[in-house]
Amino acid sequence: MIEARNMSSAVGVRRTRSVESLRAAAECIGAVTPGMSLFAITRGQFSMIDAALACLDQTGPATISIWTWTVAEYEIECMERLRKDERILAGRLIIDAGARGRNAGLIRQWQSTFGAESVRYVVNHAKMFTIMNERFKLLLRGSMNLNFNPRFEQLDITEGGEDFDLVQRIEEELPVLADTASGAEAYKASRVSEAFDADQLAMFMGVKVWNK
Repeated sequence: MIEARNMSSAVGVRRTRSVESLRAAAECIGAVTPGMSLFAITRGQFSMIDAALACLDQTGPATISIWTWTVAEYEIECMERLRKDERILAGRLIIDAGARGRNAGLIRQWQSTFGAESVRYVVNHAKMFTIMNERFKLLLRGSMNLNFNPRFEQLDITEGGEDFDLVQRIEEELPVLADTASGAEAYKASRVSEAFDADQLAMFMGVKVWNK
């Protein structure tokens, strides 16, 4: 693991550790401390869930939230482990509405554990994970998905601060949509139309066809 420290700039005051990691999540993250900030580049040897579990090892029981686009078949076991982890006091899943067909069973299981209102359907490509209890407010975000991926990935972890508060505020503002909600309702819940003109969004509406 190669580590650099930079306290010379305004960003450096906050980002106290920069790491190139070739090993496990726990070694990459190191000690979880109040006010910490970490930027890491990996080779995809661990996933966002691995990073979150490494943090939970230190924070103790906490409330979590996960932002993801979809959950592939090989990630379901990881999600199941997360769902059954006794350190998780409550959980919220913010997932792209298009994942309902692919992940219907997993979503139902998540709701059975954390409650019918624990899922937010949006249009989403963000990859984030929050961990909160009386001691910590951790925000994890980066390029990595829920599964490991053997290629360059980046990860940021901060404790406390406006970034965590922003994510939490947006989560609280998201409406609880029915499992059968339309794509238009998911777009409205995500407030995408406030950032684009109607003609710009038109090309993204309707059924998507993915190249195989």
